[in-house]
Amino acid sequence: MEQRVLKTLEYDKIVALLVDKASSTLGKEWCRQIAPFTNIDQVRHAQQATYEGSEVLRLKGDVPLGGIRDIRGPIQRSRLGAMLAPLELLDIASTIYAGRRLKNFLLDVADNHELPILKYLAEGIEGLRETEQEIKNCINDDGDVMDSASIDLRQIRQEIRSLESRIREKLDSMTRSTSIQKMLMENIVTIRGDRYVIPVKQEYRQHFGGIVHDQSASGATLFIEPEAVVQMNNKLREQRIREEREIEKILYALTVKVGEHVEELKQNVELLAEIDFIFAKANLGYSMKATTPKLNDTGFIRLKRARHPLIDRNVVVPTDVELGQSYTAIVITGPNTGGKTVTIKTIGLLSLMAMSGLQVPADDDSEMAVFSSIFADIGDEQSIEQSLSTFSSHLVNIISILQNMDEKSLVLFDELGAGTDPTEGAALAMSILDFVLEKGARLVATTHYSELKAYAYERKEVINASVEFDVQTLRPTYKLLVGVPGRSNAFAIARRLGLPDEIIEKARSSVSEEDNQVEVMIASLERNKKSAEREREEAEALRRQAEELRRQLEEERQRFAEEKNRMLEKAEEEAHLAVQLAREEADDIIRELRQMRREGVEIKEHRLIDAKQRLGNAVLELEKEKVKKPKAVRAHQIKVGDEVMVTTFNQRGTVLEKVNDKEFLVQIGIMKMKVKRDDMNVVKEASQKPPVQQFTSVKRAKTDVKMELDLRGYNVEDGISEIDRYLDEVLLAGFHSVSIITGNGTGALRKGVHEYLRSHRNVKSFRLGGQGEGGVGATIVELK
Repeated sequence: MEQRVLKTLEYDKIVALLVDKASSTLGKEWCRQIAPFTNIDQVRHAQQATYEGSEVLRLKGDVPLGGIRDIRGPIQRSRLGAMLAPLELLDIASTIYAGRRLKNFLLDVADNHELPILKYLAEGIEGLRETEQEIKNCINDDGDVMDSASIDLRQIRQEIRSLESRIREKLDSMTRSTSIQKMLMENIVTIRGDRYVIPVKQEYRQHFGGIVHDQSASGATLFIEPEAVVQMNNKLREQRIREEREIEKILYALTVKVGEHVEELKQNVELLAEIDFIFAKANLGYSMKATTPKLNDTGFIRLKRARHPLIDRNVVVPTDVELGQSYTAIVITGPNTGGKTVTIKTIGLLSLMAMSGLQVPADDDSEMAVFSSIFADIGDEQSIEQSLSTFSSHLVNIISILQNMDEKSLVLFDELGAGTDPTEGAALAMSILDFVLEKGARLVATTHYSELKAYAYERKEVINASVEFDVQTLRPTYKLLVGVPGRSNAFAIARRLGLPDEIIEKARSSVSEEDNQVEVMIASLERNKKSAEREREEAEALRRQAEELRRQLEEERQRFAEEKNRMLEKAEEEAHLAVQLAREEADDIIRELRQMRREGVEIKEHRLIDAKQRLGNAVLELEKEKVKKPKAVRAHQIKVGDEVMVTTFNQRGTVLEKVNDKEFLVQIGIMKMKVKRDDMNVVKEASQKPPVQQFTSVKRAKTDVKMELDLRGYNVEDGISEIDRYLDEVLLAGFHSVSIITGNGTGALRKGVHEYLRSHRNVKSFRLGGQGEGGVGATIVELK
């Protein structure tokens, strides 16, 4: 696709909007490189990926894309053996964690929804938990190597702290001495060149001995390392050199560890960049209220209520356009500022967006074609440097288009033939249109020439169109009227503005009778078109009302059936209770009768047994007469993807697959079970989705949930993300109490975790660990 065309149609501005939607520098890089595809399979794959991203956003609202860094430089240097800096290693650990978190998130969503592309990409991300943990065990969030990174480093730093303490104590004792205080400029201990010194007045230099490391700008103050601490400072310097060497040793070991996984890390970076790019496209579509179009390679375009994406949604006028079946060219006529140029730019820009895998701002059921190329000659391209007139510059561009287009091209001409003599310009415009039509390309052109209105009427593959103009307000409505050529409206506008009638009538008499008849015909067509459009909108409104009424009636019928079943079940329970009470009462009576017989009253045994038998038969008869639940009423044939009400459980579920003609496999909550056809009501039909490209994937193995979560080495944000995921898992596992290990540290992580737990919906209470439970380094959480 020519860069000049992309700029003319403002595709670069769409790319800029897309870049802003990416979360990482890697994703932004992918966004900047986006370009239209000319192969329909590539376009379908790109559109499917965007659709899956929009589905995830619809289902989850947000995607965990934080923490992804551009680590391509550091991992390449690790391969060459160059030692990585602490912050570079920290970026690598952050990216590993971000990748694993995103992988788990996407695979969890893919378990219940069709996301073949995102699932395929997520499964390719390597976990590398061990590498991440080794880095975080050695480097804190500020990029400092921790004491715990090695035993030697811990010992060295303990020695450094001990020496620093002894030096400061020695110097503090000197500054507190009344005999020395008069020699000091200030009673403080400071550092110059990594050595502890005190500020001494110039005249007392000889009293202290030692080494002068610095002096004030005036020279009145000398920063002296007294003789008493020189040896200790020397030892401190030696320990710091040992510390630096030990840190280098640790960093080099971590670099080697990273170098062992260069290929996996490079793969992770590419996959994370592509996933970020996909969600950037999905977010852009969401912000534009865009939809996924149907695709074809036959040159057919059908846009329903299409909107130019760079015009404010609150002011843009939607456009309905169809091209490529009944007619292959549209000639749009009408006055300036009426919206002709916006219309052809909308067609061109939305075509480029669709071919790039972006959703388009149009209603559902819109369809876009995949063209081999798109050409556009739009706007004033006069070249002063080349001494070309407006007409000449347009003609040079048109010649290039005619030389390079083919039968699968889309050609857009704005003000074709303008800038020269009207008669010659109109004739040239018609010849150019003939040439394009003979090539078989799809064409949209705008013009002022009235001759082209007749041209469109004479050719069945060409249709007239115009942008509507309101004579009463003297403003364009920007509404495209397909099938109606534009009219000048000059006389009507002049009368509206107050030009005397005699002047208008004299001017009208100068116009040929044929032209007047054409204007009258166009006015009649325009009225008929508007009337038909109004009737169509009214019919559409009635259809929507009927559908809404049908939906409400169906919901009412469903509620009635549920209420009926509930009342029947309640009556059944009450009947059972009454029978149970009657049975207990009968048993009591029989016991009393037997007692009476034992006391001498004559009552035959068989009569007692017969009475109880009749009572039992009454109970059995009641159970046989239970009111059966009504059979499921289905509005259509049940199919995979339908949302159904399982009447036997009074629960909603989703049909996963057809087992046989009478049974289906249904997902109800976390359970999958076979349900008979007659025990289901269809609540919501399966939505139509774009074609899904198949990928080979491997199912993840489920892992056991542990009773504790170790967050040592995490920052607060990542720790909270881990807690959220972990609590979901332990609740599903049925745990009532778990332990979260934060370690001692600065206490920032523990504080952040406690603040989060206070507001968590599933946390009943929490406390610090006791003896044998980890103490303050652990938090015991009681779940609801």
